[in-house]
Amino acid sequence: MTNSKTEEFQFSGDTLLAKIKEILREGNVRRLVIKNEEGRVLIDVPLSVGVVGTLLAPQLAAIGAIAALVIRGSIVIEKQTTDERS
Repeated sequence: MTNSKTEEFQFSGDTLLAKIKEILREGNVRRLVIKNEEGRVLIDVPLSVGVVGTLLAPQLAAIGAIAALVIRGSIVIEKQTTDERS
C-alpha cells in the first residue's frame, strides 16, 4: 500500500536551489511546490519516479530564476511512502 505525506521547508533566495537538489537526492518526491512568503504558489512541479537528469533541467532553470527574485518562502514536498503492513 502506498501513501503520501507532505513536508514544508523554509528558505531564503540564495539557498533555494541547493535545498531543492538536496530534497531530490533523498528520493520519493512526487510533487514540489514553491511558495513566496505570502503563501502564493510560484511553481508546482509534479515529479514522476522516472524524472531525472535532463528531464528535470527546465524545472531547475525555472527554480533558479525564482530564487533570484524571491527573498524568502517555503518549499512543500509530497513524498511517496510505503506502508509495510500487509
